[in-house]
Amino acid sequence: MTVTRRLGFALLVTVLSGAAAAQGGVSIGTAHDSERENQTRAQLIRLLGAYDLDDWIFTTSVVIDERAIPHSHPVLTLHTRHNENDLHLLSTFVHEQIHWHLVAKSDQTQSAISELMMMFPSAPTRGTEGASNTESTYLHLIVNYLEFQAMKDLVGDRRAREVLDFWMTDHYTWIYRTVLSDEEKIGAVVTRHALGL
Repeated sequence: MTVTRRLGFALLVTVLSGAAAAQGGVSIGTAHDSERENQTRAQLIRLLGAYDLDDWIFTTSVVIDERAIPHSHPVLTLHTRHNENDLHLLSTFVHEQIHWHLVAKSDQTQSAISELMMMFPSAPTRGTEGASNTESTYLHLIVNYLEFQAMKDLVGDRRAREVLDFWMTDHYTWIYRTVLSDEEKIGAVVTRHALGL
């Protein structure tokens, strides 16, 4: 992001008020206009100004909902859990954006999932280790791999690894461990099916 764009962003943030704000074409609203939602909205606006996220933005509508689990569709929705941790919020935002990227490449994504099913035939699909079902677990091998690559580009290898170390104790634990232990193999699948960013 250029200095001119950052200065323009600072002016935009100063002028905007209410339940929605925009940065770089991203509209950020709140579900309940609560204090925590507004804190997260301000935090995300700041992060959008601090990092060049153009390569990882695939939908421009975002809602902050303190009562929701983060999800990508139909509207990218974030929660307020990471108000104290910029990198966790940044990683969650990128993660949900990547879902939009993969939906736009659904045929390639399905082919990659089929290949990953053969590569990792006994992936867990319940609890904190996997996702909500078999398809989602294998999809998240791609999403979480791309999330890790994005975070390395944005904040460097060490800090990106620190974020994944946290996620490995939090949710999708087997998926994040596998992304780290088999990064090259998963990366080759992503490349073969033209899913890279």
